[in-house]
Amino acid sequence: MATDSWALAVDEQEAAVKSMSNLQIKEEKVKPDTNGVIKTSATAEKTEEEEKEDRAAQSLLNKLIRSNLVDNTNQVEVLQRDPNSPLYSVKSFEELRLPQNLIAQSQSGTGKTAAFVLAMLSRVEPAERYPQCLCLSPTYELALQTGKVIEQMGKFHPELKLAYAVRGNKLERGQKISEHIVIGTPGTVLDWCAKLKFIDPKKIKVFVLDEADVMIATQGHQDQSIRIQRMLPRNCQMLLFSATFEDSVWKFAQKVVPDPNIIKLKREEETLDTIKQYYVLCNNRDEKFQALCNLYGAITIAQAMIFCHTRKTASWLAAELSKEGHQVALLSGEMMVEQRAAVIERFREGKEKVLVTTNVCARGIDVEQVSVVINFDLPVDKDGNPDNETYLHRIGRTGRFGKRGLAVNMVDSKHSMNILNRIQEHFNKKIERLDTDDLDEIEKIAN
Repeated sequence: MATDSWALAVDEQEAAVKSMSNLQIKEEKVKPDTNGVIKTSATAEKTEEEEKEDRAAQSLLNKLIRSNLVDNTNQVEVLQRDPNSPLYSVKSFEELRLPQNLIAQSQSGTGKTAAFVLAMLSRVEPAERYPQCLCLSPTYELALQTGKVIEQMGKFHPELKLAYAVRGNKLERGQKISEHIVIGTPGTVLDWCAKLKFIDPKKIKVFVLDEADVMIATQGHQDQSIRIQRMLPRNCQMLLFSATFEDSVWKFAQKVVPDPNIIKLKREEETLDTIKQYYVLCNNRDEKFQALCNLYGAITIAQAMIFCHTRKTASWLAAELSKEGHQVALLSGEMMVEQRAAVIERFREGKEKVLVTTNVCARGIDVEQVSVVINFDLPVDKDGNPDNETYLHRIGRTGRFGKRGLAVNMVDSKHSMNILNRIQEHFNKKIERLDTDDLDEIEKIAN
């Protein structure tokens, strides 16, 4: 009963959160549909098993909660397309002599959107009243978010006009649009170019494919994007941006961006040296909760993230922690994207000290001031094997920017102990046992 009332309270609280203004188009009554990531009431009926990672939602959350650029020490690789070309050995941005076709990869918050918006703004001729730049986003909400950046960066360019090619934005058949930049989703943009003839694709100077990794994960968008690209002139500048650079992204990029220059982050070995890792032996869920309370009672914790395997466990744990007087935020899979962003923003601002969540909601979300990460359930894949990447991602929420971090893993069975041992072997990093009944031992790990 407590779990149900807690979940209901969270839903009511988050439903009352004011909708974010940057998810609306001025003077247009456009509602999210199947092209978007905002969920209908049917979402609440999904079971835990049906809940899947939504990369578009993650990407939008990152855009909404990042107020500053990420301070990143990773090296950047610039891979020119031809070793015999003068571009191959350039040492500065100016020497690249852009515009060139470009593929760029870096994590969220590093300025990809600003980079391609600047590229589009620099190519627009305001006196020419037709679309000159075309930007594709995988979802309605991401298109609106990018449009907001264009409006902000183009505010000193008052004659610049922007159009949204999203479902629900109805235009009269046969008319040509006069806006300089069009941003939209692949299906609608394809209709505007091919069927409705609102856009003359042969006049496009810059073609941007944003969120390529999300685009590939969205049914149908890959094919539509390629069809749009084939309608563009040969001298059109192609820009593809992605947060990841997996094989699927690379194959997609090769079809869409001919002879590109490539700028990407050089992957460095992830280090766990600044994070102290421990495990706690328990027999059941209640013992795990008691161990958690002992941990909180013995050390000072600035902010903590607690990861659970299912929504049901997360709701139960949040309710129990709330009873103990903790300020708890719960990230639930049935929340709309704007509601999730509001919860994370409150946590980031310190209004709640504990964030209880599942993988699906928290993956890819950065909150810098987290000092402790607790794996209430160890991360496993759909086959029950250790999910090493998720483990690294989870505990990487702490120990950032050279600070010391603490990660505690709850182990409640032989199976979970086996999972933990395999995680240790994978990272070649010893995870020490912690007795949460020994207050002196707990205090030692905090110092």
